[in-house]
Amino acid sequence: MFEQILRNVRRQQPLIHCITNYITTNDCANIILACGASPTMAEAEQEAAEIAAVAGALDINIGNLNAMTVAAMHQAIAAANWHNVPVVLDPVGAGASTYRMNTLRDFFEKYRFAVVRGNVSELLAVGGAASNTKGVDAGAADAVTEENLDERVTFFKQLSAQLGAVVSVSGAVDIIASPQKAYLCRNGHPMMSRVTGTGCMLSALTAAYCGGNPEDILEAAAAATVAMGVAGDIAYRKTMEAGQGTGSFRVYLMDAISLMDAETLNGGMKLEIR
Repeated sequence: MFEQILRNVRRQQPLIHCITNYITTNDCANIILACGASPTMAEAEQEAAEIAAVAGALDINIGNLNAMTVAAMHQAIAAANWHNVPVVLDPVGAGASTYRMNTLRDFFEKYRFAVVRGNVSELLAVGGAASNTKGVDAGAADAVTEENLDERVTFFKQLSAQLGAVVSVSGAVDIIASPQKAYLCRNGHPMMSRVTGTGCMLSALTAAYCGGNPEDILEAAAAATVAMGVAGDIAYRKTMEAGQGTGSFRVYLMDAISLMDAETLNGGMKLEIR
């Protein structure tokens, strides 16, 4: 289903400019390389605009905000918007502090985003709904379940219209929504939440897929989420077969992304369209 999305990334090898948090910088760079794109992690305010202007996509992650990175983010996003470079925003910890929410409000007032991607608690907070965020983790009370799935899909379609961006929500059921259409993905394994940075890696992967497919943002975001979920399924199976733990799982996850092809993706995806 997403054959061309994957093919375009590996053929074009887009440059992906990431301003992300210190905790996951290396993982984000490696997941971008694994899918066939090329990362740059430039966060100096003095060069952020120049790098963003020539990138295939920009990944903005607010997981570890400080005054210097926020200034660089403003420079990079403004340049990306001016040059029609897709911007993926990961609102890590939205709702956890006033500083984060004020930063996000400023971003949304000033700039355009191609994709806003985070966990359900973060995106509920972005949409102004009550959320139960646990710092940078989603609260259990906010989880997408089969019982509230229709309600959540409607909410995130409306949020997509409000933001003018595809909304990509991670959870037990992933939702990737535009105002008219939503992909639901049931791939992935809970062990992914026990490895630091899988959400950050997914945002970087989403930016890479958008950079290779700037005319098909919804499908690119959906393909990235499905690829990460299928990779999680593969990594969990291999970890259990080897009798290993989360360290091995992290390596298997990266391996699965580097080896991902259309046959593996189509054979493993658990996808629904609404």
